[in-house]
Amino acid sequence: MPGVDYYPDRTYVFAFLLSSRLFIKPHALLAQVADTCSLHRSLYPASLSIVSMGTFCRHIVRLISEWTDTFAYDFRDERMMKSLHDITHFCLTFEPEARKDISQILQNLLARLSGLERYEERLKAISVEAANRIRASIPVTDIFEMCPNPTVLALHLTSIELERLRFIGPEEFVQAFAKENATVETSLRDMKRTRNLEAYVQWFNRLSYLVATEVCMQLKKRHRVRLLDYFIDVAKECFNLGNFNSLMAIIAGLNMSPVSRLRRTWAKANVQKFEILEHQMDPTGNFNSYRATLKAAMWRSEGASTDRERVIIPFFSLLVKDLYFLNEGCANRQKSGHVNFDKFWQVAKQITQFLAWKQATSPVDKNSPVVKYLLTNPVFSESALALASFECESPDNNYEKNRSKQLKIELSGAPQIPA
Repeated sequence: MPGVDYYPDRTYVFAFLLSSRLFIKPHALLAQVADTCSLHRSLYPASLSIVSMGTFCRHIVRLISEWTDTFAYDFRDERMMKSLHDITHFCLTFEPEARKDISQILQNLLARLSGLERYEERLKAISVEAANRIRASIPVTDIFEMCPNPTVLALHLTSIELERLRFIGPEEFVQAFAKENATVETSLRDMKRTRNLEAYVQWFNRLSYLVATEVCMQLKKRHRVRLLDYFIDVAKECFNLGNFNSLMAIIAGLNMSPVSRLRRTWAKANVQKFEILEHQMDPTGNFNSYRATLKAAMWRSEGASTDRERVIIPFFSLLVKDLYFLNEGCANRQKSGHVNFDKFWQVAKQITQFLAWKQATSPVDKNSPVVKYLLTNPVFSESALALASFECESPDNNYEKNRSKQLKIELSGAPQIPA
């Protein structure tokens, strides 16, 4: 806790505010800060001078600034806002010169929360439009005609990724762990839902299914070959941009069974280029190749002269997995009962790196028709994809023949529900 003569390092404040929510709810922690302010008020003027009170208030304003800047989503809770009001009122009483800083803090906080609300409304609108398009028609696979340049599509994918990343709060990682830990008291009211993190994971799945749908909807082999080569080129451009999440989603889509079984189609595609990309994302050795490539991208980003060179979008599922195993592999408390701060320092270090990556500038307009297509065009379910694949290339064996018959019965006259 900041005092008259002490203010902790910013990195410590971040690590503490990040990890403390595993032990105490944010609103309860901020209430303790408010109580500390009340305690200092009671010590004035008998034990604390006006100068000391001014110094303490400046330290508290700095703490509030860092808290609202990094963990703005905590303040969607009305209890947080009440404590914030009490604390700022206290600081203005003893340090009137802090008024400008406090006003800026509150303005920035309001802007962040308003931006989050608009983003969540946008996600809802996208979901509704996608659902309406599914009911209105079957998927129309015209991504190549709409955006024939693989580099341009990679830029649009990067724009979507960066918008999704930007709205993930650092606390969502820790709160995701807390939800899975039965020993930690949580509730929907006290624990912010990890909706932005979950929305990002859903985007990865959607992109994979979109890639598979685009390929399997092409009944002519030469069109399927064109789409395979196109997506391989898009994946390569994503790699060059440092967009490893879209790269992996495209690889996953092309490796889905309905696509991978199209042997006669793959025979005409640029398989060698695809295999090179697969090698970069090979899970062998805990993704050694990818981790080496990510390190190189980080070096490039540090010395970048353009916004595009600064882009680093990690393979998100692996980032979450790394944080999960770091959390699970170390106890929250030491044998002495003290908090294992070394563990949380390592978690904070990795998330701090993530915070830097998500600040990259979007390379294209997020409202373009291509982005709308990527976000809302209908995609096939797993069953519908399998049936479309059999229509592209006939079943090769008895298992596939029986599976094809079952799917025709299953999907006959039924709406094609998205994955």
